[in-house]
Amino acid sequence: MSPRREHRLVFLLSVAQRRLQRWMAARTQASGVTAAQSGLLFILGQRDGVLMGEAGAALDLGPPGISGLVDRMTAADLIKRRADPDDGRAWRLWLTPAGRAAMAQSKAGLAEVNARLTEGFTEAEIDVVARWLTTMQTRFPRGEDE
Repeated sequence: MSPRREHRLVFLLSVAQRRLQRWMAARTQASGVTAAQSGLLFILGQRDGVLMGEAGAALDLGPPGISGLVDRMTAADLIKRRADPDDGRAWRLWLTPAGRAAMAQSKAGLAEVNARLTEGFTEAEIDVVARWLTTMQTRFPRGEDE
Protein backbone atom coordinates (compact mmCIF):
# COMPACT_ATOMS: atom_id res chain seq x y z
CA MET A 1 0.00 0.00 0.00
CA SER A 2 1.48 3.34 -1.02
CA PRO A 3 1.50 6.38 1.26
CA ARG A 4 -1.36 8.82 0.86
CA ARG A 5 -0.63 11.65 -1.55
CA GLU A 6 -0.37 15.09 0.05
CA HIS A 7 -2.79 17.41 -1.77
CA ARG A 8 -2.06 20.67 0.12
CA LEU A 9 -5.79 21.36 0.20
CA VAL A 10 -5.60 24.51 2.34
CA PHE A 11 -3.03 26.05 0.01
CA LEU A 12 -4.92 25.03 -3.14
CA LEU A 13 -8.23 26.31 -1.78
CA SER A 14 -6.66 29.61 -0.74
CA VAL A 15 -4.98 30.20 -4.10
CA ALA A 16 -8.13 29.23 -6.01
CA GLN A 17 -10.24 31.60 -3.90
CA ARG A 18 -7.83 34.53 -4.43
CA ARG A 19 -7.59 33.95 -8.18
CA LEU A 20 -11.34 33.61 -8.56
CA GLN A 21 -11.87 36.80 -6.57
CA ARG A 22 -9.37 38.72 -8.73
CA TRP A 23 -10.96 37.40 -11.92
CA MET A 24 -14.42 38.36 -10.68
CA ALA A 25 -13.22 41.76 -9.46
CA ALA A 26 -11.97 42.53 -12.97
CA ARG A 27 -15.45 41.68 -14.30
CA THR A 28 -17.03 43.81 -11.57
CA GLN A 29 -15.33 46.90 -12.95
CA ALA A 30 -17.27 46.40 -16.19
CA SER A 31 -20.64 45.64 -14.57
CA GLY A 32 -20.32 47.75 -11.43
CA VAL A 33 -21.84 44.99 -9.25
CA THR A 34 -19.64 42.95 -6.90
CA ALA A 35 -20.03 39.25 -6.16
CA ALA A 36 -21.44 40.05 -2.70
CA GLN A 37 -23.91 42.50 -4.21
CA SER A 38 -24.94 39.89 -6.78
CA GLY A 39 -25.55 37.44 -3.96
CA LEU A 40 -27.92 39.84 -2.24
CA LEU A 41 -29.65 40.60 -5.55
CA PHE A 42 -30.18 36.85 -6.09
CA ILE A 43 -31.63 36.45 -2.59
CA LEU A 44 -34.04 39.33 -3.16
CA GLY A 45 -34.90 37.96 -6.59
CA GLN A 46 -36.14 34.81 -4.88
CA ARG A 47 -37.79 36.57 -1.95
CA ASP A 48 -38.17 40.33 -2.17
CA GLY A 49 -38.73 41.94 1.22
CA VAL A 50 -36.43 39.59 3.16
CA LEU A 51 -35.29 40.67 6.61
CA MET A 52 -31.81 42.19 6.62
CA GLY A 53 -30.58 39.68 9.22
CA GLU A 54 -31.86 36.75 7.17
CA ALA A 55 -30.07 38.09 4.09
CA GLY A 56 -26.87 38.44 6.12
CA ALA A 57 -27.15 34.87 7.37
CA ALA A 58 -27.74 33.56 3.84
CA LEU A 59 -24.60 35.39 2.66
CA ASP A 60 -22.60 34.34 5.75
CA LEU A 61 -22.20 37.98 6.81
CA GLY A 62 -22.42 39.32 10.34
CA PRO A 63 -24.35 42.48 11.22
CA PRO A 64 -21.52 44.89 10.27
CA GLY A 65 -20.97 43.14 6.95
CA ILE A 66 -24.60 43.08 5.84
CA SER A 67 -25.11 46.63 7.08
CA GLY A 68 -22.23 47.95 4.97
CA LEU A 69 -23.36 45.95 1.94
CA VAL A 70 -26.92 47.27 2.28
CA ASP A 71 -25.65 50.84 2.72
CA ARG A 72 -23.59 50.61 -0.50
CA MET A 73 -26.41 49.00 -2.47
CA THR A 74 -28.95 51.52 -1.20
CA ALA A 75 -26.64 54.38 -2.21
CA ALA A 76 -26.33 52.78 -5.67
CA ASP A 77 -30.15 52.57 -5.87
CA LEU A 78 -30.05 48.78 -6.30
CA ILE A 79 -32.19 48.09 -3.22
CA LYS A 80 -34.49 49.91 -0.80
CA ARG A 81 -34.49 49.37 2.95
CA ARG A 82 -37.79 49.74 4.82
CA ALA A 83 -38.65 49.26 8.47
CA ASP A 84 -40.48 46.03 9.20
CA PRO A 85 -44.12 46.86 10.01
CA ASP A 86 -44.23 44.24 12.79
CA ASP A 87 -40.85 44.99 14.40
CA GLY A 88 -39.51 48.53 14.42
CA ARG A 89 -35.98 47.26 15.09
CA ALA A 90 -35.88 45.13 11.94
CA TRP A 91 -35.38 46.16 8.31
CA ARG A 92 -36.68 44.54 5.15
CA LEU A 93 -34.90 44.78 1.81
CA TRP A 94 -36.53 45.31 -1.58
CA LEU A 95 -35.19 45.35 -5.14
CA THR A 96 -35.42 48.57 -7.14
CA PRO A 97 -35.87 48.57 -10.93
CA ALA A 98 -32.12 49.21 -11.24
CA GLY A 99 -31.53 46.27 -8.90
CA ARG A 100 -33.65 43.99 -11.07
CA ALA A 101 -31.65 45.00 -14.14
CA ALA A 102 -28.36 44.44 -12.28
CA MET A 103 -29.61 41.04 -11.13
CA ALA A 104 -30.33 40.00 -14.73
CA GLN A 105 -26.84 41.13 -15.76
CA SER A 106 -25.31 39.27 -12.81
CA LYS A 107 -27.14 36.06 -13.75
CA ALA A 108 -25.67 36.25 -17.24
CA GLY A 109 -22.19 36.72 -15.75
CA LEU A 110 -22.75 33.83 -13.37
CA ALA A 111 -23.33 31.49 -16.30
CA GLU A 112 -19.86 32.41 -17.63
CA VAL A 113 -18.22 31.87 -14.23
CA ASN A 114 -19.91 28.50 -13.72
CA ALA A 115 -18.92 27.39 -17.23
CA ARG A 116 -15.27 28.23 -16.52
CA LEU A 117 -15.37 26.56 -13.09
CA THR A 118 -16.85 23.31 -14.38
CA GLU A 119 -15.12 23.00 -17.76
CA GLY A 120 -13.35 19.68 -18.16
CA PHE A 121 -15.10 18.00 -15.22
CA THR A 122 -17.96 15.53 -15.21
CA GLU A 123 -21.19 16.30 -13.41
CA ALA A 124 -20.31 13.60 -10.85
CA GLU A 125 -16.93 15.24 -10.17
CA ILE A 126 -18.57 18.64 -9.69
CA ASP A 127 -21.10 17.03 -7.32
CA VAL A 128 -18.20 15.75 -5.18
CA VAL A 129 -16.49 19.15 -5.17
CA ALA A 130 -19.76 20.88 -4.24
CA ARG A 131 -20.39 18.37 -1.45
CA TRP A 132 -16.83 18.85 -0.13
CA LEU A 133 -17.12 22.65 -0.16
CA THR A 134 -20.53 22.50 1.51
CA THR A 135 -19.14 20.40 4.36
CA MET A 136 -16.72 23.24 5.16
CA GLN A 137 -19.67 25.20 6.48
CA THR A 138 -20.50 22.55 9.06
CA ARG A 139 -16.96 21.45 9.88
CA PHE A 140 -15.83 25.03 10.37
CA PRO A 141 -18.95 26.85 11.58
CA ARG A 142 -19.05 30.60 11.61
CA GLY A 143 -18.10 31.90 15.04
CA GLU A 144 -20.29 34.26 16.98
CA ASP A 145 -17.35 36.67 17.32
CA GLU A 146 -17.24 37.38 13.56
